[in-house]
Amino acid sequence: MKSYNTSYSATVEMMEAVQKAKSAQERFSNFQPEKIDQIVKSIAKAAFAKADYLAMIAVEETGMGVVEHKKIKNELGSMGVYESIKDEKTVGVIKRDSKLKLTEVAYPFGVIAAICPTTNPTSTAIFKTLISLKAGNAIVVSPHPTAAYCTVEALKICLEAAILAGAPEGLIGWISKPTMEATTALIQHPSIDLILATGGSGLVKAAYSSGKPAYGVGPGNGPVYFEKSANVKKAVQLVLDSKTFDNGTLCSTEQSIVVHKNIKELAMRELRNHGAYFLNLEEKQRLGNVIAPKEGQLNAKIVGRSAEWIANMANISVPKGTRVLIAEEDKIGKSIPFSLEKLAPIFPLYTAESEEDAYRICTELLNFIGKGHSCSIHTSDDDAAERFGLAMPVSRVLVNTMASIGAAGATTALMPSLTLGCGSYGGNISSDNITARHLYNTKRIAFGINEVILPKTSHSELAPTERTSKRITNINIEEVVDQVIREINRNDLDSNLLSISNTIEQVVKQYTK
Repeated sequence: MKSYNTSYSATVEMMEAVQKAKSAQERFSNFQPEKIDQIVKSIAKAAFAKADYLAMIAVEETGMGVVEHKKIKNELGSMGVYESIKDEKTVGVIKRDSKLKLTEVAYPFGVIAAICPTTNPTSTAIFKTLISLKAGNAIVVSPHPTAAYCTVEALKICLEAAILAGAPEGLIGWISKPTMEATTALIQHPSIDLILATGGSGLVKAAYSSGKPAYGVGPGNGPVYFEKSANVKKAVQLVLDSKTFDNGTLCSTEQSIVVHKNIKELAMRELRNHGAYFLNLEEKQRLGNVIAPKEGQLNAKIVGRSAEWIANMANISVPKGTRVLIAEEDKIGKSIPFSLEKLAPIFPLYTAESEEDAYRICTELLNFIGKGHSCSIHTSDDDAAERFGLAMPVSRVLVNTMASIGAAGATTALMPSLTLGCGSYGGNISSDNITARHLYNTKRIAFGINEVILPKTSHSELAPTERTSKRITNINIEEVVDQVIREINRNDLDSNLLSISNTIEQVVKQYTK
């Protein structure tokens, strides 16, 4: 009964939030772009100011990640995102082309349903709120149940700032105690116009099957390739910093190391020097059982935990200060726990005999899990980086940088975003870093600029159907029948219906020429 009441109250709360959001968005859609920008800026500044507080409560509630790193995520999701979208035209007339006499007008989708994950709860909530409102939409958020408090706290900060800046009440809504039933009802609600889904593959599939426009993103499982010309010391430093950033909770984080055989020993030495612990065969087996107690299913208890914490779970003694756990591997698949997407500081290390072999390993890993998302390479050869990029079935390839935050736009020229599309490789509608420009429609006002002269037709000539009809009425039916019978007898066609039909057609054609 308790479960039923919780689900019922969550659904009621959701329906009220959607109703308020719809009403607020109708008013918000009449705001001038300058006013909308003022509201968005107010939200970004307020969330940025609370970045540390939101990071602390997120770690406290979920047990995942590192406070200092979550603070960076919150800062990227607030002012970092704001700086990237502040000058974009997203409402009203966004482009005029006097030469082509074409005007483009942006108009919002309406009310957006947003699903937020447990791994990046507060930063994703802030980010999705900013890009939704920037494009003139309202938003209703369903947090992950294990991160509901911190997500709602972030949304309350956003809403308070928005209202102080003049936004209508209800423009930002949420489900405070989410259930699967309430979330499902949210994405199916008739007043929801677009879905922004970040979460597990089942949730993303539900969003795409809702019958509504949806941006859903697939899982990451990006390998990192140490190409033979790589600056190994620098590469190892970047990869380990990336892998331990918030204990590996970003889906763009490197998941497997693929190293060219020529630099393998050097790479392993540098990895040890930077805090990596290499597992022996017995330890590898024990940790594998912790990674995936059931074949092909990641143990949620290791997500966002430190290497030392996870080693203790597996009853493995590691030196204090161990940053990542590494096992050499040569297989890929559901029965190989180390090849799964591990949102934790754990690596398999694959040895590539050649560039082609590296491509094979990386492609197999991506085809297994994470196709379309991201991968990375460390190299001193720009041509090698391009060859790798062209060969990989992903939407973003990171070169000589931290893949975790590089894919999100922190260390690269990619658009700052916490929702990374996987394109058709991953069954997504977009391969972009999702931002405000994806959350509005475009109306086009097009003037005629070319004259088309249509050819004249003769009204005295009978239409084809009239000519055929006239000829057929003049046919001597008896003559047609007699000739058909003669042809059948002459060719002995009495048992071949297809030949008889062809004969009739040929005879009729003679009379209709």
